Amino acid sequence: MDNRDEVREFLTSRRAKITPERAGLPAGSRRRVPGLRRSEVAALADMSVEYYAKLERGNLAGVSPSVLEAVARALQLDDAERAHLLHLAQAANGSDVLTRPRRRTTRQWTPHRSLQWTLDAITAGPAFVRNGRLDLLAANQLARAFYADVYAGPHNHANLARFNFLDPVSRRFYPDWELFADMAVAILRTEAGRNPHDKDLHDLVGELSTRSEEFRTRWGAHNVRHHGTGVKRFRHPAVGDLTLAFEGLGMAAEPGLTLTVYTAEPGSPSEEGLRLLASWAATEEAGTPTRHSTG
Repeated sequence: MDNRDEVREFLTSRRAKITPERAGLPAGSRRRVPGLRRSEVAALADMSVEYYAKLERGNLAGVSPSVLEAVARALQLDDAERAHLLHLAQAANGSDVLTRPRRRTTRQWTPHRSLQWTLDAITAGPAFVRNGRLDLLAANQLARAFYADVYAGPHNHANLARFNFLDPVSRRFYPDWELFADMAVAILRTEAGRNPHDKDLHDLVGELSTRSEEFRTRWGAHNVRHHGTGVKRFRHPAVGDLTLAFEGLGMAAEPGLTLTVYTAEPGSPSEEGLRLLASWAATEEAGTPTRHSTG
């Protein structure tokens, strides 16, 4: 994933999403594409067409923060997209070295005992640690039961993106499969901008692009997102439908990793479902998780 290509494709894709009406410009009648022209973005950003064209060709090295802000404003970037543009510029300058997460793989990293104790102390909901590649690195008992199908699939390698796109079981587990697919790719795309030198991420993206048309199409959209809080629906093979809120917390002691906790609304059927899952997990924990049929 060459940085110049990434910059070019990101800026081009954002420009294509902004209609003239949305930018407060006349639509005209001779447009070949729905998005803005380079000249229009340049005018909105108060720079020459030649200079903006240079940026869109991928040349972000040496670009000042004020110029990046002008481009972000002209393209109406949201917070996640602004952060992504900044990360792309830092990578182009080589100034991302100190802020880049330490390279780690699932084979090289194990949680500190205190982190596992912390996860195990959370008993009312699934709690787990993941990296920006969506590898599950550590989990409490309830999370291992919650993601039993992810762990049980030998080709998933405890990776949520592989599970989402390469394991057909995911379409049962995620009732809103399209939404989860969009989120997974946006998280990976965000990580690619933040940590462009991660070979494991390059390999994962290459694998998914080769094996999944759904992934390949979404990857080409260059969408990014912050993934910190929300509500998701699941259909667990052991306890049925669950509607869970989640909170994602960045780990100060382990930059680049996220601690996520799922919880259910008190008194809801989903809370009862989590209690049943905890009971089921207690009986399964001694053995290897196995897949459950829907029949």
